[in-house]
Order: sequence, then structure tokens, then C-alpha cells
Amino acid sequence: MVHHERKKAAEEEQAYDQAPAEEQAPAQEQAPAYAPPPADPADEIEHLAKLHESGALTDEEFASAKAKILGT
Repeated sequence: MVHHERKKAAEEEQAYDQAPAEEQAPAQEQAPAYAPPPADPADEIEHLAKLHESGALTDEEFASAKAKILGT
């Protein structure tokens, strides 16, 4: 390699090392995609029940969301 080619290769490597973080971030660091609850009311209530059982929803939140789905 001649001096000019080595210098260019070193400059390209340095530019890659200084690329913005979003270009270098591996895909695994992105948050996992959240699947929305099903549209069927019975399926939505079942989804809410699973969230409630896991502790993600309080009793009040579960009751409120269920009432909203049922339209009451």
C-alpha cells in the first residue's frame, strides 16, 4: 500500500469509529415491540386479566379498563 492509500484507509476507519451512536447501536438494544391487545372485547378482557394477574394492573385499573371495554 502506498502512503496515500494507507492515509485514506486510516481516515475512513477513524470516521467509522466516530459515527453517531444511532448508526453503531446494535439492533438488540432497541426496546422489544409491544403487541397491542386484541380487538375482540372478550379477548381484550382476557388480556387485561393476564396483566392484572401479573401485577401490571391494580384492582382499580383492571376494573376501570374492563368497564371501558364493556361500555359501562
